Amino acid sequence: MAFEIATEVQDALAESRPVVALESTIIAHGMPHPQNLETAQALEQIIRDHGAVPATIAVIAGDYKVGLSAAELFVLATEKDVMKLSVRDLPLAAAKRLHGATTVAATMRLAARAGIRVFATGGIGGVHRGVETTLDVSADLTELAETPVAVVSAGAKSILDIGRTLEMLETLSVPVIAYKTDRFPAFYSRESGFAAPMRLDTPLEIATFLKARWELSPPGQPKRGGVSIANPIPAGDEIPAAKIEGTIRAALEEAAKQGIAGKETTPFLLKRVNEVTAGASLKANIALVKNNARLAAEIAVALAER
Repeated sequence: MAFEIATEVQDALAESRPVVALESTIIAHGMPHPQNLETAQALEQIIRDHGAVPATIAVIAGDYKVGLSAAELFVLATEKDVMKLSVRDLPLAAAKRLHGATTVAATMRLAARAGIRVFATGGIGGVHRGVETTLDVSADLTELAETPVAVVSAGAKSILDIGRTLEMLETLSVPVIAYKTDRFPAFYSRESGFAAPMRLDTPLEIATFLKARWELSPPGQPKRGGVSIANPIPAGDEIPAAKIEGTIRAALEEAAKQGIAGKETTPFLLKRVNEVTAGASLKANIALVKNNARLAAEIAVALAER
């Protein structure tokens, strides 16, 4: 097992230049081929175009990788046996020398170890619907409570119980900032039905907030605690919540009937919703993650300047 930081990323970090982490689950488990590879490449280019260095994170043959080569991106996009890795799974992939795609939580953990403070993804995990029966709560939330990385997303995934997710984030003292809106977004939709806990309107304001949060860590101790930055999907790309809610409910019922649970739930639901919407949800997913990459790069640039 090795912890490898790509030369370009290592140089940028050494020179205090802006870097944005990207997860790899969206490549291996979130989208079909070839859209997954095309999107991964596009995200890296968007980040470069906005003045930052991209660092896609994954596990390749048991080695932790921060910044992937073109060949490694291709492996994740095409191999059929890529593990889905949360934090608890990282050592297993290392021990068995497997390929693995990192979730939000695992990406945060490896990004923080490398010294990266800003991360762009699609949507964060959270409290699943039916949690009173399943107790299914994503490790993304507890990682946000501990790890000093700002996560730019389009809010919590629409398949989740968003109200309970927001309550859990409050309990864990995780700041939730909505970008240029007073309403908390819901992945495919700009409106979840819930108010945003906080609002900031510029990347500079967000960078200032991050600096102030991490300066609250006790002197002489490592920085602690992440920040969730909710960036609504562009208006022209959204699927309104009222339109997609019935599809999500039907997909959840289908997952329950098939006994699908745990970390297999989200990939199944995303795939099923995409099938039912005839590709509309995939188009929205690609649009929102690109939008998040732009904002994350702008925040990383502002943070580096401070």
